[in-house]
Amino acid sequence: MRKIQLFIVFALCIFLFSCNDTKVDAASDSSISKKNVSASNAISSAFETGDVSKIDSVVADDFVDHTERGDVKGKDSLKAMITMVHNTNKDMKMEVVKELADDDYVFSWMHFTGTSDGTMAPAGPYDMQAIEAGRYKDGKVVEHWEFVNSKEMMDMMQKMQGMKGMDKMDHSMMDSSKVKHR
Repeated sequence: MRKIQLFIVFALCIFLFSCNDTKVDAASDSSISKKNVSASNAISSAFETGDVSKIDSVVADDFVDHTERGDVKGKDSLKAMITMVHNTNKDMKMEVVKELADDDYVFSWMHFTGTSDGTMAPAGPYDMQAIEAGRYKDGKVVEHWEFVNSKEMMDMMQKMQGMKGMDKMDHSMMDSSKVKHR
């Protein structure tokens, strides 16, 4: 499963690099896709500012955030996460590197920088990237996934858990030509 996620993130990154414009692709320039992008931007703004007042207007009642710890449901859970992230990363900045949208999905390649207080991530500065993917219906996000850069995640885990030797890991393990299939 992890290899499939890594492949999807890699393929999406290749696709994103092949495009020149940093805004919504012209091919998906419908009013619905613009509304979805606007909703996505409102959510990003809430994470940066801590202001959750617009969340009810851009998040569906049956919203599901698919996380590494399992599905988290509801707007109130998202509002609590936004508040926690903002309170523990007060100087967080989010830059949209590339955004792709259609009438059903918004994919945002995000660049995050800031300083963590150590509550949710290792204390100190961070600089990381992720793909934020949202499925939309009627201009509101109904599902969300986040795909992080695996190298950055491993570096963060090493700092969090004091893991030794992760930087010397044999990367040939990830070479699909060396995987034995049953």
